[in-house]
Amino acid sequence: MSSNRRPTKQGEVADLWQYENQARESGHQRIAGVDEAGRGPLAGPVVASAVILPRDFDLTGIRDSKSLTANQREKAYQRIIDGAEAVGVGIVGPETIDRINILQATFEAMRLALDDLGTSYDCVLVDGQHTIPGLGIDQIGIIDGDAKSASIAAASIVAKVTRDCIMAQLAAEFPHYGFEKHKGYCTEEHLRAIAEHGVCKIHRRSFSPVAQKVDDKDCPQQSLF
Repeated sequence: MSSNRRPTKQGEVADLWQYENQARESGHQRIAGVDEAGRGPLAGPVVASAVILPRDFDLTGIRDSKSLTANQREKAYQRIIDGAEAVGVGIVGPETIDRINILQATFEAMRLALDDLGTSYDCVLVDGQHTIPGLGIDQIGIIDGDAKSASIAAASIVAKVTRDCIMAQLAAEFPHYGFEKHKGYCTEEHLRAIAEHGVCKIHRRSFSPVAQKVDDKDCPQQSLF
């Protein structure tokens, strides 16, 4: 099987360059894929990445980050960093997530990631049905795009590895919560830690069940990102 193709959930084979090629056939030359990691957790930032891949990039091991092991993601991440034309990352912390909601915070992280590319682009492939508001450039929203587009798959890997690294660093600062294990997601271990220790400054206070435990007098929120 070609390294540029991968099995889909239905057993068919998807060409991971199909959306990039369609964009080029429409006259676009610089195509950025965008994806995020961390929309669902109770703690930590939402992280987005934007990636522009060269046409001849070897897609071996490049696919939806959720389908890869941590070791596979790390190896794929390094290949993307070394071989991509440009990589950008955007980080939006829990204070902003609580203030503007997670959807708008995700869009903001995506805009920051595109700005961080440091180069021009003329089309954006976005994971999901929603495109990025206010971007002023051609966009294509692709449901399950991290399984269908090479650029989005690469962005999903960069976003996931970056966020996991951040959560591992935050685990050292807040050792009672096990962030290095669950990365802030709503696991039984995390819920037990919240019940025992309360919330900390990286918890998303607008998210249930964190909202039920918030006591502003005991745990003032501070911006970390």
